Amino acid sequence: MITPANVVAALLELIPYLAMGFFPQVLSAQVRRLPTWARLALPTFFCVPYVLVGCGVGIFRFQWLALYAMLPVAIAALLAQASKIDPDQRGNWRDFLILAVLGLAVDLRWFEGAWPAHLTIFNKVLLLNAGIYGFVLIRRLDGTGFDLRLRLRDVGIGLREAAFYIPIALTLGLALGFLHAHRVWPGIWAVAGAWFFTFFFVAVPEELFFRGWLQNLLEKRIGRYGALFVTAGLFGLAHFNKRTASFNWRYVVLAALAGIFYGRAWRAAHRVGASTVTHATIDTIWSLWLR
Repeated sequence: MITPANVVAALLELIPYLAMGFFPQVLSAQVRRLPTWARLALPTFFCVPYVLVGCGVGIFRFQWLALYAMLPVAIAALLAQASKIDPDQRGNWRDFLILAVLGLAVDLRWFEGAWPAHLTIFNKVLLLNAGIYGFVLIRRLDGTGFDLRLRLRDVGIGLREAAFYIPIALTLGLALGFLHAHRVWPGIWAVAGAWFFTFFFVAVPEELFFRGWLQNLLEKRIGRYGALFVTAGLFGLAHFNKRTASFNWRYVVLAALAGIFYGRAWRAAHRVGASTVTHATIDTIWSLWLR
Protein backbone atom coordinates (compact mmCIF):
# COMPACT_ATOMS: atom_id res chain seq x y z
CA MET A 1 0.00 0.00 0.00
CA ILE A 2 1.44 3.33 -1.10
CA THR A 3 0.95 6.09 1.46
CA PRO A 4 2.83 9.37 2.00
CA ALA A 5 4.38 7.95 5.19
CA ASN A 6 5.58 4.82 3.37
CA VAL A 7 7.04 6.88 0.52
CA VAL A 8 8.95 9.11 2.93
CA ALA A 9 10.13 6.03 4.85
CA ALA A 10 11.34 4.44 1.62
CA LEU A 11 13.27 7.56 0.68
CA LEU A 12 14.85 7.75 4.13
CA GLU A 13 16.09 4.18 3.70
CA LEU A 14 17.19 4.48 0.08
CA ILE A 15 19.05 7.77 0.39
CA PRO A 16 21.70 6.48 2.87
CA TYR A 17 22.03 3.19 0.97
CA LEU A 18 22.51 4.81 -2.44
CA ALA A 19 24.61 7.67 -1.09
CA MET A 20 27.00 5.22 0.55
CA GLY A 21 27.08 3.17 -2.65
CA PHE A 22 27.68 6.02 -5.10
CA PHE A 23 29.62 8.53 -2.96
CA PRO A 24 31.58 6.42 -0.43
CA GLN A 25 34.65 8.67 -0.30
CA VAL A 26 32.61 11.84 0.20
CA LEU A 27 30.52 10.35 3.00
CA SER A 28 33.54 8.78 4.66
CA ALA A 29 35.29 12.15 4.77
CA GLN A 30 32.21 13.84 6.21
CA VAL A 31 31.76 11.19 8.91
CA ARG A 32 35.43 11.41 9.94
CA ARG A 33 34.98 15.13 10.62
CA LEU A 34 32.34 14.42 13.27
CA PRO A 35 33.27 14.02 16.95
CA THR A 36 33.34 10.43 18.13
CA TRP A 37 30.02 10.60 20.00
CA ALA A 38 28.27 11.98 16.91
CA ARG A 39 29.75 9.29 14.62
CA LEU A 40 28.44 6.59 16.94
CA ALA A 41 25.04 8.22 17.54
CA LEU A 42 24.30 9.13 13.92
CA PRO A 43 22.89 5.71 12.86
CA THR A 44 20.17 6.07 15.50
CA PHE A 45 18.24 7.88 12.78
CA PHE A 46 17.97 4.65 10.79
CA CYS A 47 14.97 3.85 13.04
CA VAL A 48 12.85 6.71 11.61
CA PRO A 49 11.42 4.64 8.71
CA TYR A 50 10.09 2.14 11.26
CA VAL A 51 8.33 4.93 13.15
CA LEU A 52 6.69 6.22 9.97
CA VAL A 53 5.57 2.81 8.71
CA GLY A 54 4.58 1.45 12.12
CA CYS A 55 2.51 4.47 13.07
CA GLY A 56 0.99 4.64 9.60
CA VAL A 57 -0.44 1.12 9.75
CA GLY A 58 -1.07 1.00 13.50
CA ILE A 59 1.51 -1.63 14.46
CA PHE A 60 4.10 0.62 16.12
CA ARG A 61 5.75 -0.94 19.18
CA PHE A 62 8.34 0.70 21.44
CA GLN A 63 10.38 -2.49 21.70
CA TRP A 64 10.92 -2.50 17.94
CA LEU A 65 11.80 1.19 18.03
CA ALA A 66 14.39 0.49 20.73
CA LEU A 67 15.85 -2.35 18.67
CA TYR A 68 16.14 -0.33 15.47
CA ALA A 69 17.56 2.68 17.33
CA MET A 70 20.10 0.76 19.41
CA LEU A 71 21.29 -2.01 17.06
CA PRO A 72 22.93 0.32 14.48
CA VAL A 73 24.63 2.23 17.31
CA ALA A 74 25.88 -1.02 18.87
CA ILE A 75 27.24 -2.12 15.48
CA ALA A 76 29.03 1.20 15.01
CA ALA A 77 30.47 1.10 18.55
CA LEU A 78 31.75 -2.48 18.23
CA LEU A 79 33.32 -1.78 14.85
CA ALA A 80 34.93 1.39 16.16
CA GLN A 81 36.58 -0.79 18.82
CA ALA A 82 37.55 -3.40 16.22
CA SER A 83 39.23 -0.75 14.07
CA LYS A 84 41.53 0.12 16.99
CA ILE A 85 42.17 -3.42 18.22
CA ASP A 86 42.62 -4.92 14.75
CA PRO A 87 44.22 -2.26 12.53
CA ASP A 88 45.52 -4.95 10.14
CA GLN A 89 41.90 -5.99 9.53
CA ARG A 90 42.44 -9.72 9.91
CA GLY A 91 39.02 -10.02 11.49
CA ASN A 92 38.14 -9.44 15.13
CA TRP A 93 35.47 -11.35 17.06
CA ARG A 94 33.37 -8.19 16.90
CA ASP A 95 33.35 -8.34 13.08
CA PHE A 96 32.17 -11.92 13.03
CA LEU A 97 29.61 -11.40 15.81
CA ILE A 98 28.02 -8.56 13.85
CA LEU A 99 28.02 -10.60 10.64
CA ALA A 100 26.38 -13.50 12.47
CA VAL A 101 23.66 -11.27 13.96
CA LEU A 102 22.92 -9.51 10.67
CA GLY A 103 22.98 -12.73 8.67
CA LEU A 104 20.77 -14.70 11.03
CA ALA A 105 18.38 -11.78 11.51
CA VAL A 106 17.73 -11.66 7.76
CA ASP A 107 17.84 -15.40 7.06
CA LEU A 108 15.66 -16.44 10.01
CA ARG A 109 13.44 -13.34 9.71
CA TRP A 110 13.94 -12.38 13.34
CA PHE A 111 12.66 -8.82 13.01
CA GLU A 112 10.12 -9.11 10.20
CA GLY A 113 7.27 -9.19 12.72
CA ALA A 114 7.82 -5.46 13.16
CA TRP A 115 6.54 -4.77 9.65
CA PRO A 116 3.44 -5.47 7.56
CA ALA A 117 3.97 -8.64 5.52
CA HIS A 118 4.24 -6.72 2.23
CA LEU A 119 6.80 -4.24 3.59
CA THR A 120 9.44 -6.52 5.12
CA ILE A 121 11.93 -5.20 2.55
CA PHE A 122 12.22 -2.19 4.90
CA ASN A 123 13.78 -4.45 7.53
CA LYS A 124 16.39 -5.76 5.10
CA VAL A 125 17.41 -2.31 3.86
CA LEU A 126 17.51 -0.90 7.41
CA LEU A 127 19.90 -3.65 8.52
CA LEU A 128 21.89 -3.14 5.32
CA ASN A 129 22.30 0.55 6.11
CA ALA A 130 23.46 -0.29 9.63
CA GLY A 131 26.01 -2.75 8.27
CA ILE A 132 27.30 -0.38 5.60
CA TYR A 133 27.64 2.45 8.08
CA GLY A 134 29.57 0.26 10.48
CA PHE A 135 31.86 -1.63 8.10
CA VAL A 136 32.40 1.01 5.41
CA LEU A 137 32.30 4.33 7.27
CA ILE A 138 33.40 3.35 10.81
CA ARG A 139 35.51 0.20 10.39
CA ARG A 140 36.66 1.39 6.94
CA LEU A 141 37.24 -2.21 5.90
CA ASP A 142 39.76 -2.37 3.06
CA GLY A 143 39.02 -4.37 -0.07
CA THR A 144 35.25 -4.36 0.32
CA GLY A 145 34.75 -2.78 -3.09
CA PHE A 146 31.36 -1.31 -2.25
CA ASP A 147 31.04 1.12 -5.13
CA LEU A 148 27.87 1.04 -7.23
CA ARG A 149 29.42 3.15 -9.98
CA LEU A 150 29.90 0.17 -12.27
CA ARG A 151 32.94 0.03 -14.49
CA LEU A 152 33.01 -1.73 -17.85
CA ARG A 153 35.38 -4.28 -16.30
CA ASP A 154 32.84 -5.00 -13.52
CA VAL A 155 30.22 -5.82 -16.13
CA GLY A 156 32.63 -7.94 -18.16
CA ILE A 157 33.77 -9.97 -15.15
CA GLY A 158 30.23 -10.34 -13.87
CA LEU A 159 28.85 -11.60 -17.17
CA ARG A 160 31.84 -13.90 -17.67
CA GLU A 161 31.24 -15.65 -14.33
CA ALA A 162 27.51 -15.87 -15.09
CA ALA A 163 28.35 -17.55 -18.42
CA PHE A 164 30.57 -20.06 -16.58
CA TYR A 165 27.87 -20.93 -14.05
CA ILE A 166 24.74 -21.05 -16.24
CA PRO A 167 25.55 -24.37 -18.04
CA ILE A 168 26.33 -26.02 -14.68
CA ALA A 169 23.13 -24.68 -13.10
CA LEU A 170 20.98 -25.72 -16.05
CA THR A 171 22.39 -29.24 -16.21
CA LEU A 172 22.21 -29.89 -12.48
CA GLY A 173 19.02 -27.92 -11.81
CA LEU A 174 17.03 -29.67 -14.53
CA ALA A 175 18.41 -33.08 -13.54
CA LEU A 176 17.37 -32.52 -9.91
CA GLY A 177 13.94 -31.24 -10.90
CA PHE A 178 14.69 -27.90 -9.27
CA LEU A 179 14.47 -25.81 -12.45
CA HIS A 180 11.52 -25.79 -14.84
CA ALA A 181 11.42 -23.83 -18.09
CA HIS A 182 8.52 -21.40 -18.53
CA ARG A 183 6.29 -21.68 -21.58
CA VAL A 184 5.73 -17.92 -21.83
CA TRP A 185 8.79 -15.71 -21.82
CA PRO A 186 8.70 -12.11 -20.59
CA GLY A 187 9.31 -9.02 -22.70
CA ILE A 188 12.44 -6.90 -22.64
CA TRP A 189 10.99 -4.34 -20.19
CA ALA A 190 10.03 -7.05 -17.72
CA VAL A 191 13.55 -8.45 -17.95
CA ALA A 192 15.17 -5.02 -17.45
CA GLY A 193 12.89 -4.18 -14.51
CA ALA A 194 13.53 -7.53 -12.85
CA TRP A 195 17.31 -7.18 -13.32
CA PHE A 196 17.52 -3.71 -11.79
CA PHE A 197 15.24 -4.60 -8.86
CA THR A 198 17.27 -7.74 -8.21
CA PHE A 199 20.54 -5.83 -8.53
CA PHE A 200 19.72 -3.22 -5.88
CA PHE A 201 17.50 -5.12 -3.43
CA VAL A 202 18.69 -8.73 -3.59
CA ALA A 203 22.16 -8.96 -5.11
CA VAL A 204 23.85 -5.89 -3.56
CA PRO A 205 22.87 -6.74 0.05
CA GLU A 206 23.89 -10.39 -0.31
CA GLU A 207 27.10 -9.69 -2.21
CA LEU A 208 28.16 -6.98 0.19
CA PHE A 209 27.54 -9.27 3.16
CA PHE A 210 29.02 -12.51 1.80
CA ARG A 211 31.78 -11.26 -0.48
CA GLY A 212 32.61 -7.69 0.56
CA TRP A 213 32.62 -8.42 4.28
CA LEU A 214 32.77 -12.14 5.04
CA GLN A 215 34.96 -13.46 2.21
CA ASN A 216 37.11 -10.35 2.48
CA LEU A 217 37.82 -10.92 6.18
CA LEU A 218 38.30 -14.66 5.77
CA GLU A 219 40.85 -14.20 2.98
CA LYS A 220 43.24 -12.64 5.49
CA ARG A 221 42.89 -15.63 7.81
CA ILE A 222 42.51 -18.74 5.65
CA GLY A 223 43.64 -17.61 2.20
CA ARG A 224 41.85 -16.90 -1.08
CA TYR A 225 40.65 -20.43 -1.84
CA GLY A 226 39.66 -21.28 1.70
CA ALA A 227 37.68 -18.04 1.97
CA LEU A 228 36.06 -18.64 -1.41
CA PHE A 229 34.79 -22.12 -0.57
CA VAL A 230 33.81 -21.42 3.04
CA THR A 231 31.85 -18.34 2.01
CA ALA A 232 30.21 -20.21 -0.87
CA GLY A 233 29.18 -23.00 1.50
CA LEU A 234 27.69 -20.55 3.99
CA PHE A 235 25.93 -18.76 1.13
CA GLY A 236 24.39 -22.06 0.09
CA LEU A 237 23.27 -22.86 3.64
CA ALA A 238 21.65 -19.42 3.88
CA HIS A 239 19.15 -20.66 1.29
CA PHE A 240 18.07 -23.76 3.23
CA ASN A 241 14.60 -22.37 4.01
CA LYS A 242 13.84 -20.68 0.70
CA ARG A 243 10.68 -21.78 -1.13
CA THR A 244 10.00 -24.55 1.40
CA ALA A 245 9.15 -25.16 5.04
CA SER A 246 11.82 -27.89 5.30
CA PHE A 247 15.52 -28.09 4.44
CA ASN A 248 15.74 -27.38 0.70
CA TRP A 249 18.96 -29.25 -0.10
CA ARG A 250 18.64 -28.72 -3.86
CA TYR A 251 18.58 -24.96 -3.38
CA VAL A 252 21.52 -25.20 -0.97
CA VAL A 253 23.62 -27.12 -3.52
CA LEU A 254 22.87 -24.79 -6.42
CA ALA A 255 23.31 -21.66 -4.29
CA ALA A 256 26.66 -22.92 -2.95
CA LEU A 257 27.87 -23.55 -6.50
CA ALA A 258 26.64 -20.09 -7.51
CA GLY A 259 28.52 -18.66 -4.53
CA ILE A 260 31.79 -19.95 -5.98
CA PHE A 261 31.27 -17.93 -9.15
CA TYR A 262 30.01 -14.88 -7.26
CA GLY A 263 33.13 -15.10 -5.09
CA ARG A 264 35.36 -15.41 -8.16
CA ALA A 265 33.76 -12.31 -9.66
CA TRP A 266 34.30 -10.30 -6.46
CA ARG A 267 37.91 -11.33 -5.89
CA ALA A 268 38.91 -10.60 -9.51
CA ALA A 269 39.21 -6.92 -8.54
CA HIS A 270 37.70 -6.83 -5.03
CA ARG A 271 34.62 -5.09 -6.44
CA VAL A 272 31.12 -5.86 -5.15
CA GLY A 273 29.77 -4.43 -8.40
CA ALA A 274 31.26 -7.32 -10.41
CA SER A 275 29.78 -10.09 -8.26
CA THR A 276 26.49 -8.22 -8.10
CA VAL A 277 26.27 -8.26 -11.91
CA THR A 278 26.78 -12.04 -11.84
CA HIS A 279 24.24 -12.48 -9.04
CA ALA A 280 21.57 -10.22 -10.57
CA THR A 281 21.95 -11.88 -13.98
CA ILE A 282 21.64 -15.42 -12.59
CA ASP A 283 18.69 -14.55 -10.36
CA THR A 284 16.85 -12.75 -13.17
CA ILE A 285 17.25 -15.67 -15.56
CA TRP A 286 16.14 -18.09 -12.86
CA SER A 287 13.10 -16.08 -11.73
CA LEU A 288 11.79 -15.17 -15.19
CA TRP A 289 12.60 -18.24 -17.25
CA LEU A 290 13.27 -21.22 -14.99
CA ARG A 291 11.52 -21.01 -11.62
